[in-house]
Amino acid sequence: MTDTFRDRERGYEAKWAHDEETLFEIMAKRDAWLGRWAAEIMQLPAGEVASYVKAVVDAGLLGKGNEPVFEKIREDFAAKMLACPDSIIRRKMEDFRHQAADAVLKKK
Repeated sequence: MTDTFRDRERGYEAKWAHDEETLFEIMAKRDAWLGRWAAEIMQLPAGEVASYVKAVVDAGLLGKGNEPVFEKIREDFAAKMLACPDSIIRRKMEDFRHQAADAVLKKK
């Protein structure tokens, strides 16, 4: 019976690792799309878009949850003096999250 419990434990651990990897992919894709959207809104030059997208993805990697990405974009919009309600940014975050989940899950 001990082997059965160990097998079950390994199965749960493998599922947890798979789920975490999937969530990581979803959030990274969401943040990249969000970064491209924000770069477009801010009318960044084409040469700056890739580095901005990377900065948004990095914000998501460094922090917990949605807030670091949300705060970065909100602060960047404010620095460019763009009026964009928080609700619009959050809505885009949610929309891109759903789209990213669809894309990642179809791939698997």
